[in-house]
Amino acid sequence: MVRGLSSALGHQDPQTVAKVTVITTDSNGDVDEAPLDVPLGTPVAETGYEVIYFRCSPFRRYKFSTELLSWLWANAHHYDIAHIHALFSPVSTAAATVCRWKKLPYIMRPLGTLDPADLQKKKQFKKVYAGLFERPNLAGAAAIHFTSDLESKVSERFGVSTQSMVVPLGVALPELPERKASQQAIREKFSIPADHPIVLFMSRIDPKKGFDLLLPALEKLHQNNTPFHFLLCGANPQDREYESTIREHIKSSDWADWATLSGFVSGELKAQILSAADLFVLPSYYENFGIAVAEAMAAKIPVVISDQVHIWPAIEQSESGWVVPTEVSPLTQALAAALADGTERKHRGENAQQCAEKNYGWSAIAKRLTTEYQKLAAPNKAFSSNL
Repeated sequence: MVRGLSSALGHQDPQTVAKVTVITTDSNGDVDEAPLDVPLGTPVAETGYEVIYFRCSPFRRYKFSTELLSWLWANAHHYDIAHIHALFSPVSTAAATVCRWKKLPYIMRPLGTLDPADLQKKKQFKKVYAGLFERPNLAGAAAIHFTSDLESKVSERFGVSTQSMVVPLGVALPELPERKASQQAIREKFSIPADHPIVLFMSRIDPKKGFDLLLPALEKLHQNNTPFHFLLCGANPQDREYESTIREHIKSSDWADWATLSGFVSGELKAQILSAADLFVLPSYYENFGIAVAEAMAAKIPVVISDQVHIWPAIEQSESGWVVPTEVSPLTQALAAALADGTERKHRGENAQQCAEKNYGWSAIAKRLTTEYQKLAAPNKAFSSNL
């Protein structure tokens, strides 16, 4: 998301183009992943923006970087506004504090961490953490960036009155390979029968994604002899145990031959999968936006999602898929209806792509955010850049 936004901000017309610097760490997932092989402390030119990486230390699971914060302290005055992504992460928490002390206006994007359901995880720890750090950061922010009206409405504010800024996320509208060739390639690669529609899950393997709904629904479809092939594309480097539990559940199921567990995918293989998939599914218990859903829509894939994925009103209004409550039976029924009607899947897939192009293209999102940046930037300064 940050890369797509940064590139779009740097490629607007000359009067609104922003100079964008992204500061981040060299962390590459969790403690069992090697750090990124990148130069540290020096700008790396990207398309329309630059990135400066800093060593992630002394903590790796709970991201932190003294070098990053030192750089921010020394350079904050060069920028008009900061856009900080994530709460309850030490490095972003400290960065917001630095911005507040240096009087650099900043926007905080919570990434769903203020959802009441998410706050239940490590509840006591988050209560203390929020009281000590995040509440002052939210109170001092120029705005809180929510990606949907629903996220804004349900999010906990800890009593602060900071204004909301509701701007959806964007997706890079993909240049996908031809569908017929992709379907043939993916079916051959994963031994998928031609008469089994490909049901795609492409997201993090996490309890909040609704696997306790999805797996029973797929089992029921198998029992009813409804043909499908489930393609699970994802991982969870922060919870390998849960990821292994889901994998073992599928491998030991009666429908194991109707499933492929590909792990995390990217590049050409990801493009082929998005081009080949017949249906996308994400029955999450909470999702602040659902960027994977928007990406699937952009790839012309109809979607089956829960009404806790906050992009659902756009899906329902545009008839881009099926929206269900977080229950096994309605999810099973929606999947069965979608799998039974290829013509309807095609129709809703076309609607999905049109909806994504209209609402989630990065160019349009960048224009909206630039307008917000200009409103919120440091007073008496000409807006020229963002961090």
